[in-house]
Amino acid sequence: MSVNQSGWRPERPEAGDGDGAGTFTGNRALMLEEALIFEIGDTETTGVDFAPAPAAASRLAGLERRRPIDLPGLSEPEAVRHYTRLSRQNYAIDLGLFPLGSCTMKHNPRLNEKMARLAGFADIHPLQPIDTVQGGLGLIHLVAEWMTALTGMPAVAMSPKAGAHGELCGLLAIRSALEARGDARSVVLVPESAHGTNPATAAFCGYAVENIPATAEGRVDLAALKARLGPDVAAVMITNPNTCGLFERDMRAISDAVHAVGGLVYCDGANFNAIVGRVRPGDLGIDAMHINLHKTFSTPHGGGGPGSGPVVFSDALAPFAPLPFVERTEDGFRLIEEETAQEHHAGSFGRMVAFHGQMGMFVRAAAYLLSHGADGLRQVSGDAVLNANYVLRSLDDLLDAPFGESGPCMHEALFSDSGFADGFTTLDVAKALIDEGFHPMTMYFPLVVHGAMLIEPTETESKAALDQFIGALRSVAERARAGDAALKSAPHFAPRRRLDETLAARKPVLVWKDEAPAEAAE
Repeated sequence: MSVNQSGWRPERPEAGDGDGAGTFTGNRALMLEEALIFEIGDTETTGVDFAPAPAAASRLAGLERRRPIDLPGLSEPEAVRHYTRLSRQNYAIDLGLFPLGSCTMKHNPRLNEKMARLAGFADIHPLQPIDTVQGGLGLIHLVAEWMTALTGMPAVAMSPKAGAHGELCGLLAIRSALEARGDARSVVLVPESAHGTNPATAAFCGYAVENIPATAEGRVDLAALKARLGPDVAAVMITNPNTCGLFERDMRAISDAVHAVGGLVYCDGANFNAIVGRVRPGDLGIDAMHINLHKTFSTPHGGGGPGSGPVVFSDALAPFAPLPFVERTEDGFRLIEEETAQEHHAGSFGRMVAFHGQMGMFVRAAAYLLSHGADGLRQVSGDAVLNANYVLRSLDDLLDAPFGESGPCMHEALFSDSGFADGFTTLDVAKALIDEGFHPMTMYFPLVVHGAMLIEPTETESKAALDQFIGALRSVAERARAGDAALKSAPHFAPRRRLDETLAARKPVLVWKDEAPAEAAE
């Protein structure tokens, strides 16, 4: 078997492993070692016979291909087996719990997938005449009404494609509002417990970013925040519940203090799953907040298309929200796309996107919302918080929980590497979890906790599933505390061994090249 571009070669089994005549294929039981598609196929052949294309005048304006494309040709069985074998080496929510913290990786109801594939939703086109897409516009309007009702905020922009895109939308509206009153400001404050995209988005918008420290219990230091507020502060970007898995109890006081100096409040709503149906961000004085439809309301992370990050706005920011948006009229629904719609968005900063391209996300979210109803959504958040606290209290006797004395957590449980034997790290525990059949938790985030391990079980996991995961993590943690040397080389049973992650990050190999020896080529 040839060595791939990463330099990895299947390890030979230890002596006595019964490798017969001394050869090693890399196969493990029914898990076959799979070569690269370039090694399987042949660039000179194809799995389908085509008649020679007739000569025709070029329509490419001189941009014709000048050399072969060099893609491997495979027969249909070869192609199907290749990708099926690779899929069996992957981990998915349909296989088991995804413990990634701050990601809300929960089961996606298949009913929602069925609805998204209905003709009329799946085949809708952004350039269709408005009178032919009334159902689609009505569905967007329905989801928008749910978002404003659940957040207690009067306006929503449905066009942002994901969370970070929503952050950008919110800050652009904040900047437009400040400029409209002749009060352009230069600084955005971001607490240490906020999501990492928050400072990046603020910097992208041209603001200087300053950190606000956390208290010993993992929440925003209100005194430090008030001490820094001034006429140069445009906004505070805060994640609530925060990335330590805690609800910011001083949220109303934070908002009042920021508003008192003329600033505005942006909330990262990625963790809305923990409070939906129980807390309305608008009641906490928040001016803008994005909501990840693909986290809280079905299709977590992926789903065959773009995400969706609607942004809700307070009265202060509603006039500055982006276009387009859907409006209900006496004759149906219309899409407001022109900046001349002054009666709606007098100070709109323009468009975030050309079209509402995430129709599949809207349909899945609508199916989720209508299936659960208001009472069901309240149960969703309650069950999510219950599961996270069950994980926290089932492990805090063995793993250090830095904020375990701060009261119940919200959507996720946070642990540190304190207590491990010398030389053993969070990375070792994460890699060993792969051998136990689980995807690792989020590692080394948030940065306020050394060797952080962040676990979000979500509401869709049963107690039996949580017990299975907790048992696996306890086993690995006990080995890390005891200094089990085998952890340093884990995983041992995965399709690939531990890679040099620093090298992979700094020198990624993104293109396959045939580096066969010269004598082999002859």
